[in-house]
Amino acid sequence: MSGGPDAPPMGDRVDELGAHVSVAGGVQTAPGRARDIGSVNLQLFTKQPNRWAEPELAPDKVEAFHQGRTQDGIQVAGAHDSYLINLSSPKEDLWNRSLASFTAELTRCAALGLDFLVTHPGNATDGDHQSGLARNAEGVTRALEAVGGETRVLLEITAGSGTSVGASFESLAAIIDGIPSELRERVGVCFDTCHAYSAGYDLVEDYEGVWAQFEDVLGLERLGLFHLNDSQHPFGSRKDRHEHIGKGSLGEEPFRRIMTDSRFTAIPKILETPKGDDMVTLDRENLARLRSYRG
Repeated sequence: MSGGPDAPPMGDRVDELGAHVSVAGGVQTAPGRARDIGSVNLQLFTKQPNRWAEPELAPDKVEAFHQGRTQDGIQVAGAHDSYLINLSSPKEDLWNRSLASFTAELTRCAALGLDFLVTHPGNATDGDHQSGLARNAEGVTRALEAVGGETRVLLEITAGSGTSVGASFESLAAIIDGIPSELRERVGVCFDTCHAYSAGYDLVEDYEGVWAQFEDVLGLERLGLFHLNDSQHPFGSRKDRHEHIGKGSLGEEPFRRIMTDSRFTAIPKILETPKGDDMVTLDRENLARLRSYRG
């Protein structure tokens, strides 16, 4: 596999853009797929995200991933955890199963030398939001205590539908505050533009206000990753449906501002836009559109 026509120049300049890529055929295929779309950053699943099965990564595939990452010049690589994990659950059996799965996710990330593991804070299905946040903090803490390494856990802001937790900066801060201080350097935030807009953070009409609030509540040093996604639903909808960059309710301007904001130049930015039947072409088009906003 080789870089596409929109690949950024390699050399001193580090392009911070990437996308979630398929691992069909094994995790070792991910670096080449990233380069196929002209990216030096990637996000992947270390397992099937809708199954509880926790596969062990074969040593030869782990080694091939490391070799591919070097060969294809991948600057930043991370994972997204399973959609089944719910560390905010009040149900003891589901919480314990979620903890085991999340710990296994972190273990695979450590083996692959991944930079980050994105996790959704989950759902407090009993309606007790604060207890859900505390349960989440305990789960993240126990996983970090069990698994060493450099992988940083990134709490992803949610759209706020139903009983989900993590749809406000304050709730993310509460989870982080519940993690022992000696482990907090391994915890940060993933800012998904679609989720944040749906949750009530108005990146269109109050861009600077959103980031002032982020700084006040969390601190910009906690920002570890962007998920750059437009939204199929309007502001404050509490719905999570991603759209291609500039084609949804956010439009182009918030993405143009993020791409030219000096505070975020070094923050990795990953696409999770719809893949359609031709994921390579669509990812290249979205990445090219984002690069064009730099002017």
